Amino acid sequence: MATREEINLRTRTARSRCEPRRDPYFVRLNQGVHIGYRRLDSGAGTWIGRVPKEGGKYLHQAFGNELDLDYDEACRKVMQWADDLKSGVRHEKKTVADVCRIYVENLAREKDEIAAYDPRKRFERLVYDQPFGAIELAKLVPKDVQDWRNAMVDVALAKAEEDEDEEAEELRRLAKETANRNLKSLKAALNYGWKKLKLVSSDAGWKSINRFPGVSRKRDGLLTVEQRRSLLDAMQPELHQLAKALLLTGARPGEMAKANVSSFNRSTGILTLNGKTGLREVHVSDQARTFFTDKVKNRIGDAPMFQNPDEGRWTAPQWGKAFRETRAVAELPDAVMYCFRHTYISEAIKVGVDVFTIARMTGTSVEIIQKNYGHLDKSVVEKLNRVSVL
Repeated sequence: MATREEINLRTRTARSRCEPRRDPYFVRLNQGVHIGYRRLDSGAGTWIGRVPKEGGKYLHQAFGNELDLDYDEACRKVMQWADDLKSGVRHEKKTVADVCRIYVENLAREKDEIAAYDPRKRFERLVYDQPFGAIELAKLVPKDVQDWRNAMVDVALAKAEEDEDEEAEELRRLAKETANRNLKSLKAALNYGWKKLKLVSSDAGWKSINRFPGVSRKRDGLLTVEQRRSLLDAMQPELHQLAKALLLTGARPGEMAKANVSSFNRSTGILTLNGKTGLREVHVSDQARTFFTDKVKNRIGDAPMFQNPDEGRWTAPQWGKAFRETRAVAELPDAVMYCFRHTYISEAIKVGVDVFTIARMTGTSVEIIQKNYGHLDKSVVEKLNRVSVL
């Protein structure tokens, strides 16, 4: 039998001399830090770390079996664990999904629900209830994150092929751009788990996985008056009505497609839309009020406000195909439906509507408005010169 003084855990031969028992055999590595070896009647022995805690008791942590870790590797892991504990790392067994949920909850608490909405929706689609989300944060490795990022592009391209979409290159760029935004949200959550929650000692599990390079394009969808008229004139009547509604409100195409006849209140001139930030009420201009009043006249409340040529509700594939045909006729190959929203926001800024109002009416944030459209407000200096402080 190996005595306390004779314990040698360095080799498997030496460890084989330890009689099977539930209590580990411990060897001191550093002041207060021990590595233990537990040998049972069957199976490989396992490594245990031990450090003292208050009250004269010990804190223990399992590190795997001797088939996966040799003595030196196990010692390094025990020492790292002990160092992490000293620096405040908690080593709670939280999964990637757990950390993302905590991050979103804190975002809603410290900022607001609008700030938390986008990452929550991303995580609901891509992390929660997914195999990737079930990985423990402490066990996350760069390949896990890389595979997660790449899978988003693969899925998007596979769907494009099923739909026989001819714009493969642009779809590939858009898929990578979307994956980049999702990766940015994920890293923010994981960094929160590292820096704030102290669940791991470093960001080594995800830091090295970067966003796809060279896929982002600065938003440049402002249509001139001539381009707007050219596109509208080339459209079939049903698409013309949908596009005009976007130009008059700055709404997203999907929001307007979901709108019902009952979404517009003729007596107040308020249009209710349901989009990525939830329900919002939009006060429309007199021109838009006349347009929407005509659209809902003598129609049933739950009917779609804008109908496709088959008298059904518009879908993204339908308006996408119809718009590609339109822009070919108008000779504007780079235009997309989203350009109408961008044009409305740009024109609103140019005439002096404040960004808070624009953000509220179009269902976005002030930060996004300032980031993508701030260069359009050329009157800032002029306005500052009119401020009288002395």
